[in-house]
Amino acid sequence: MTTLQDRTGSAVVVIDVQNGVVAGAHQRDAVVAAIGAVVDRARHEGVPVVWVQHSGEGLQHGSEAWQVVPELSRTASEPLVHKQHGDSFEGTDLEEVLARLGAGRLVVTGAQTDACIRSTIHGAFVRGYDVTLVGDAHTTEDQSAWGAPPPDQVITHTNLYWKHQTAPGRTAAVEQAADVSLSG
Repeated sequence: MTTLQDRTGSAVVVIDVQNGVVAGAHQRDAVVAAIGAVVDRARHEGVPVVWVQHSGEGLQHGSEAWQVVPELSRTASEPLVHKQHGDSFEGTDLEEVLARLGAGRLVVTGAQTDACIRSTIHGAFVRGYDVTLVGDAHTTEDQSAWGAPPPDQVITHTNLYWKHQTAPGRTAAVEQAADVSLSG
């Protein structure tokens, strides 16, 4: 039900699943496995997968910390979007990539829940996309030393409020990796 014209397709978006981003993330291995399962299903079902890779302080382009985790691999035909801001649309070609793919619905996975995931799902929603957050395929590290709730609560809260988002002509949803509808 996207508001974008001629965008009937879906795309899986994998955000910042990089060594330096998820090294200390909550349930890292389980989340990476869930993302891998979604990516494998998308490939099998012919749904495009778009990879987003952050660079900046502590994530120098080309460094080991910047690399996508070894459990996941991008194929040469899958788009890679380089970003330097939380919202994966800001200062990137993500919108152009999704337009070429005909994607009006995004299935979002990755890290970090309380930063780049939230920024991107909101950024997509206000740009007219339908957005499904894969509830068990996003994570964050413990930011409680700076006043944030523990990571499990951040993830639970994000899943809770996202499934109740509304806007004219758009849908928001939260589905688990095993059950997520990839094609709409």
